Amino acid sequence: MVRALLLLLILTGPARAEVTVFDILTRTPTAAGRVFGAAGAYETITARATIALDPADPHNAPIVDLALAPRNAAGRVEAVTDVTILRPEHPNGTLLFEVVNRGRKLLPGWLNDTDAAAGSRLASAADAGTGFLLDQGFTLVWAGWQLDTGHAAPGAPPALTIDVPIIRGVTGLSREEFQLAPGVDRVALSYPVAETGPDRQTMTMRLSADAPATTPPGLKYGFDHRTGLDVGPPPGAPANALYTFTYMAQDPGVAGMGLAAIRDVTAFLRHDITAQNPVAPGSIHHAIALGISQSGRVLRDALYFGMNQDEQGRQVFEGMMPIIPGARRSFTNARFAQPGRNPGPEFDRLFPVLQFPFTYPVTDDPVTGRRDGILQRCQATNTCPRLMHIDSEFEFWGSQASLITTDTAGSPIDMPANVRLYLFAGTPHGNLWNAVATTRPDCALPLNPNSGAPTLRALLVAMHGWVTADVAPPASRYPSRAEGTLVAPADAYPAIPALMYQRQVTRAYFVEQTATGPEVRGEYPLFVPRAGPDGNAIAGVRLPIIAAPRATYTGWNPAAGLNGSQDLCTQIGAVVPLPATPTPGDPRPTLAQLYPTPAAYQAAVAKAADDLVTARLLLAPDAAAMERAAAAGTLAKLAP
Repeated sequence: MVRALLLLLILTGPARAEVTVFDILTRTPTAAGRVFGAAGAYETITARATIALDPADPHNAPIVDLALAPRNAAGRVEAVTDVTILRPEHPNGTLLFEVVNRGRKLLPGWLNDTDAAAGSRLASAADAGTGFLLDQGFTLVWAGWQLDTGHAAPGAPPALTIDVPIIRGVTGLSREEFQLAPGVDRVALSYPVAETGPDRQTMTMRLSADAPATTPPGLKYGFDHRTGLDVGPPPGAPANALYTFTYMAQDPGVAGMGLAAIRDVTAFLRHDITAQNPVAPGSIHHAIALGISQSGRVLRDALYFGMNQDEQGRQVFEGMMPIIPGARRSFTNARFAQPGRNPGPEFDRLFPVLQFPFTYPVTDDPVTGRRDGILQRCQATNTCPRLMHIDSEFEFWGSQASLITTDTAGSPIDMPANVRLYLFAGTPHGNLWNAVATTRPDCALPLNPNSGAPTLRALLVAMHGWVTADVAPPASRYPSRAEGTLVAPADAYPAIPALMYQRQVTRAYFVEQTATGPEVRGEYPLFVPRAGPDGNAIAGVRLPIIAAPRATYTGWNPAAGLNGSQDLCTQIGAVVPLPATPTPGDPRPTLAQLYPTPAAYQAAVAKAADDLVTARLLLAPDAAAMERAAAAGTLAKLAP
């Protein structure tokens, strides 16, 4: 009995050192008790978890300002995070942790072919859509990590948030960039203003992201209780003008604790054997982390800062899937952090999100004089996960994705054996299953409706097999300098006037954060996917909509009325139908040349789908659905 009690203390004491309280708030049937194949019914559990970090523990050393934060009686720094768990009746043994995007769950909507808000709620049976994600039997987990999530959209479930400690009295430079919505003249500041003297802040305006910053006559501002900014635009300012406000701020939060929350909530659910843990002891044997867009960038940060090893030295995730992050990380683990910032073609360009190291292996950067890699810390501790990095085509135009597969001089580099790279060819940043080709006044071309979700389903299945049964996943499919499929922007396309292509690409700046604000100190070379004669990328995972095309699908879309070198619509792609018959000035093949009969088109779609199924990049049900759509004339989703 004594030996058993000692063993229990050994097992439970260290495992609970990071999560000290796990307060379960609600337990309800998921999707009104709907049964999901062999996984059975699910239970939705909501909770609040308190993590308590030891600032002296070397596993927590990368967290910025942790040592300055207030501590509890035990000398630890506490944060409290929202947690949601979907627990299956018959779990498959793997915990799937989705890093929430601005407090939102995205994965159920993406993989279940359902509305985003419905996929997040999962209240009714219909909310689960096809049920694909739940059919797999994962124990699904979400936890808040972002201190600036903002407010959920009307009708959407509340955002998952984290409460981190505030360091009172600390001051430093902070910056806001914003546009003013019609009828709005007040902007909430990320941090309280510390000093309000006339020489302690600056306000500038740009007519577009590529335009120079100026301080025009008539531009006015004032403070509202040190937490808000009242703005008076100058006469005649355009509605899309960009304003930048730089000021001395105070009282930062320890934002990097959000990365530890991802680590510690997962470690708790995997290892804690007390009654606090709602996941049955011994039911979790593996864990996979996944993040989409902002969340994929945060996942790369968590890996870079060593958060795939808990305070007991255990590996947290055996697999990671950063989805559509490009070469960027996030502005999270920093003093006066703003994790919500999303630098791109139209805004936020100089926030510290694109920072060396960009890629996974360790490389040298002559621009900064540093040698580093995202995997450097986990390689030193033997805790690197098996990793699938997945990008849309937009990421090469708007998120500097070529820096994943080149060094900072533009030369090709090889990935380690534990890393796979995939491109969803011909896709914008992110579309749900039911996206349609439409138009938007600020974008010059019709919007690309293509979605990479079918391949994501196949890759999730492959990742599960990789971490649980050591079944090698599909080989990387990503543009490469060595293979000639990753080229300079000037060489990306044949001359296709209808594309309106002017070599626009969001630059890769080395930005130094100085005492007076950000300064561009250098620039990295960028490359983009090479297109074939039909205007579609020739590398990557080419779904039948690309492999048997009826249009050119791009990951970028020119900004209407602007001609700057970076003037693209953020996260938006374009679709330009192929000509039905020869058209002067259009070098692309015609539909009549490609598909002499409807049966020829359907055969081309079927072959492309079958090839992807054989390569394990498409599941058989999705292939069959695409073949049916081709027969019905709805696969291509062309603009009206």
